[in-house]
Amino acid sequence: MSRLIFLLLLGCVFSNPAQSLQPQERFEAFDTPNDAGGSVTLTWPRSSSVPAGEVYLVSVAIAPGGPFYPAVEVDAAGNLTSGDEEDRNLHLARVREFLVGEQKVPLENNRPYYFRLGLRGAGQDFPGGSTVEAEARGNLFNWLKLNNLILGTAFSLIILCAIALARRRALYIRRIAGLEALDEALGRATEMGRAVLFIHGLREMEQISTIAAVNILGRIARRTAEFDTALRVANSNPVVMAVSQETVKEAYLEVGRPDAYNPDNIFVAGTDQFSYAAAVEGMMMRERPAAHIMMGYFYAESLLLAETGSTTGAIQIAGTDAFTQLPFFVTTCDYTLLGEELYAASAYLSREPRLLGSLKGQDIGKGMLIVVIVLGTLLASLDLPLLTSFFSAH
Repeated sequence: MSRLIFLLLLGCVFSNPAQSLQPQERFEAFDTPNDAGGSVTLTWPRSSSVPAGEVYLVSVAIAPGGPFYPAVEVDAAGNLTSGDEEDRNLHLARVREFLVGEQKVPLENNRPYYFRLGLRGAGQDFPGGSTVEAEARGNLFNWLKLNNLILGTAFSLIILCAIALARRRALYIRRIAGLEALDEALGRATEMGRAVLFIHGLREMEQISTIAAVNILGRIARRTAEFDTALRVANSNPVVMAVSQETVKEAYLEVGRPDAYNPDNIFVAGTDQFSYAAAVEGMMMRERPAAHIMMGYFYAESLLLAETGSTTGAIQIAGTDAFTQLPFFVTTCDYTLLGEELYAASAYLSREPRLLGSLKGQDIGKGMLIVVIVLGTLLASLDLPLLTSFFSAH
């Protein structure tokens, strides 16, 4: 009886599902494609004899005979090569490093490594017997991102063709009322003998909205120099102030009025949001500029500035790509540039072929994307995800 009990216990131990792991004929290791190296991909068939609670162990060795070091653990029910039911037959693991003691050692490129597949279950580790060799290599080109190259090249060619066309003939741009009213605002300030106040948003110099605002400032500075009208520029960032000073100075030199340029008229009103707003509002009330030009990215101070400016009777023209602030500008200003109209302002005012061609090329690209979105929606509705795959990000 004691022998029978012993044999039954022994059978239970060795009948553990982990023991059923046999050397896998399709246990494969290969360099991970479309990467910069330092990674090896492993695949092996899904086994119905291994329950979901078990964990596969992938270990790495530098020499064929070991020693083997732990690298990756994969749940027996997860890390499958595809979410499709018909393809859920292979486990997938990527090894980038392995543990030597408590230190993580990354895989080196162009060096052979040896990988072994084991199993952990019932509190025991079974090393298994499948060992394969592979090297990590750097790939020259990521083929998954080929669509990015094609799309980027196509849009670049469209813009270049639009620039070439703009150099041959004038391209049409729809009328933007806010930009057409700039001369009216500057002329009114000249007639009244008052200054023009240009107000920057709160973003730094590297932001697109700030760059667009500086371009508009250059055009306004040329007109104020021609009209001999005082121009004051309020900034919240020292770097933006320095760039604005150089922009205005260059504009005055181009017009032939370097003597009219005063760097003190371009200043930092405040670096904090509401101290900046309070300083500019005080200037509006004390000096009563005839025109307020607000360009850039604005936050909660937009309504404070625009509402104070409207009480002084000044003509106000605002432009921002902050969609949350557009309602405040629309209700309190005479003219408002909406969103991308701010970016188009420099091309609209200068009619310079490179800027104009770039603007038209971008518009053509946007039109193409709209067509692709509509067509892709129709194809996806018919279960034909062709365009979805092409425009997928990797």
